[in-house]
Amino acid sequence: MLRFATIGSGWITDEYIHGAKDSGLWELTAVYSRDRARGEAYAQKHGAKLVFTDVEELARCKEVDAVYIASPNAAHYEQCRVLLEAGKHVICEKPLCAQAEKVKELVKLAEEKGVIFLEAIMFMHLPQRAVLEEALGKIGNISMAKIDFCQRSSKLDSFLEGQVPNIFNPKLETGSLMDLGVYCVYPALHLFGRPESFQADCIKLHTGADGAGILTMKYPDKLVTLTYSKLGQAGANTDFQGNEGTVYVESVSRLANISLWHKDGTTEKLYGEDEKYKLMGWEAKDFYRYIQEPEESREEYAHCVELSLWVAEFLEEARRQLGVRFESDKEA
Repeated sequence: MLRFATIGSGWITDEYIHGAKDSGLWELTAVYSRDRARGEAYAQKHGAKLVFTDVEELARCKEVDAVYIASPNAAHYEQCRVLLEAGKHVICEKPLCAQAEKVKELVKLAEEKGVIFLEAIMFMHLPQRAVLEEALGKIGNISMAKIDFCQRSSKLDSFLEGQVPNIFNPKLETGSLMDLGVYCVYPALHLFGRPESFQADCIKLHTGADGAGILTMKYPDKLVTLTYSKLGQAGANTDFQGNEGTVYVESVSRLANISLWHKDGTTEKLYGEDEKYKLMGWEAKDFYRYIQEPEESREEYAHCVELSLWVAEFLEEARRQLGVRFESDKEA
């Protein structure tokens, strides 16, 4: 069993802890919080014995093998750098960094230190991804794909009332593309590779963040459109259209409710829906496997790293086209 610490105390950290513990492979030993009282409350909630308010101190802790990071995007780079430098394995929530060069730097650092550095994106670790890929092999030549993640933000009302929630504050490197669009970019690049070209457009908010957007990716034999929004809600709008059939996915982030429509008019239900903590558990299991079985998982891990770099480059170019700038762009 490996020992891990967490940075971040939101719902997604709760789910990761639940999934990691449920796997039987991980023991939560520490939590980090800038506020000690909040950190102690979170540690008590999840049964961790150590609380840190300084990342450098966490990095020196010999009772921690790995760290799960779910802090605001703008904090990812420095926290990852400090922990990797200290020889900790790191799994960090998407997106890793706003600039691809920083991702490359962290990947290189992880290689030098002989540790695993993984982007936490459920799509790459869910067993039902194999169900999706098998189904795509049954629909002939795919000419069109529409990948969608439009989910009305729980903070939208406060934003409309004049407040600036974190998710709509570009100082924290957030916005719709970085929060939801990344879930669309991952499957597109994994399934189809890099496009010949792509175009991006968005609805920009007065804060400078993007509230919704659309990306059109052009391949030699297909078009792939990615739609994402925090301004409104959409239903089951992800589909892959081939000349022999169509594959529908209700949730691209969780790969829930996958079905296959055949050209004879019949529809086949291929996969249902799992509880959130179980979804997070799969990436915790793979993270463990990459650490403990480096030779056996070498190619799989290398693909994850390569894809993280592709995604970082894609998101950075998309932001350039959209005119969405972050303060850290000046440093890159």
